[in-house]
Amino acid sequence: MKPADRVMQSYGRCCASPAFFDTFYEIFLASSPQVREKFANTDMSQQKLLLRQGILNLVLYARGMPDSKLRALGESHSRERMDIRPELYDLWLDSLLGAIGRHDPECDAETRDAWREVLVKGINLIKSFY
Repeated sequence: MKPADRVMQSYGRCCASPAFFDTFYEIFLASSPQVREKFANTDMSQQKLLLRQGILNLVLYARGMPDSKLRALGESHSRERMDIRPELYDLWLDSLLGAIGRHDPECDAETRDAWREVLVKGINLIKSFY
């Protein structure tokens, strides 16, 4: 099975768990004071919807979708706009993998490796706009 297909199946299992996105933000917000600061005035219910779509866009990009949505995300998160530092994406990915491990009952080392491989391509594109 291709990594992107493995990730899509895993993501489906995660999205079936109502607490998946809450768990992600619990882990992510606990990962750094800088992260907590960035989300201080955020509507978290809206943010969870954006996250759900953002993860999907990263996976679809790895599957060959044009990069326009990720370029837009990179521009909005750039130094000049939201000022999301590149190292925060590493915390984001680690937090996501932690949440996946808790909410995908079939998650194993191969699944985690597939997630990392699939998402890093798009994350590197987003980081390049900083």
